Amino acid sequence: MASIFEGFRDQLKANPKTIVFPEGDDPRILHAANQLLKDKTLKVILLGDTMSVFKATRSEEYDHINDAEFIDPATYPKADMDEMVNAMLELRKGKMTEEQVREALTHTNYFGTMLVKMGKADCLLGGATYSTADTVRPALQLIKTKPGAHLVSSSFILMRNEEKERLVFSDCAINIDYKDRVDKEGNVTLSAAKQLAEVGVESAKTAKIFGIDPKVAFLSFSTKGSGKGGTVKLSHDATIEAQKMAPDVDIDGELQFDAAVSPEVAKTKCPDSKVAGQANVFIFPLIEAGNMGYKIASRLGGYEAIGPVLQGLNAPINDLSRGCTEDEVYKMALVTAALA
Repeated sequence: MASIFEGFRDQLKANPKTIVFPEGDDPRILHAANQLLKDKTLKVILLGDTMSVFKATRSEEYDHINDAEFIDPATYPKADMDEMVNAMLELRKGKMTEEQVREALTHTNYFGTMLVKMGKADCLLGGATYSTADTVRPALQLIKTKPGAHLVSSSFILMRNEEKERLVFSDCAINIDYKDRVDKEGNVTLSAAKQLAEVGVESAKTAKIFGIDPKVAFLSFSTKGSGKGGTVKLSHDATIEAQKMAPDVDIDGELQFDAAVSPEVAKTKCPDSKVAGQANVFIFPLIEAGNMGYKIASRLGGYEAIGPVLQGLNAPINDLSRGCTEDEVYKMALVTAALA
């Protein structure tokens, strides 16, 4: 089986995209960017203080890094900066003053996100030094959710056995929990179940991008009503909503993890399920479970975790772990650009 990343690389060579890295002086970013440029896979924009980036590029040998575009927000041409400020003021619609916008754009996370919003870059990959919140917040404020989406969520792609085994775990990084959204009169405008269902449907779409035929399991500590309380009703109701939203996708729940992955357990607990015993997309009802779950799979199960891949945004913005390696940056850059 060809590597999924080789497939992304070939796809991007045929149609190169421009990716912006907000942390342009980070050595891991520079190594990955240099390889992307060497492979002629992507066009690269590196953001940061010009002198800081210059020093970083001179500390090691980067034979193709000069092919990147280097931008320092502090020295960005006035006319271009004024255009960006006006565009951001319109997007924030009275929530920020011009002074606040200009201050925000001194930070590369906001500046880079505006490059994507204005079409000067196709996608952004940050988080090598920025927190997840500092990567996602500008995206929510400026890129916003795509039509029909009500929230941003995330998936981790878990791969093992030379990528022959591929799984999706969601949401492990963005949504802490799911609560009904209500208006001023107390009417439910978006139920918690519909929110979790949307995570499941978006995760199935992500799975397809990675060559996975999605079989989606909404997890809980109960299988088909065997338990009560906690997240059982949420996962049960989300399953029903997701089946309505994506009738062409195999979706089932609520399922315990063993029923979702073990054919033997599935025969006993839910023999008529099209998902139980063969699930490959796992939807967790709480971030604690999802985050711990993917880390356990990674550390004890020998899976390589790629992500988080953000879902529901109008343009590809992705977040790195601050403990990422240059190889992880390289792979996430390919993933991010392939989503563009």
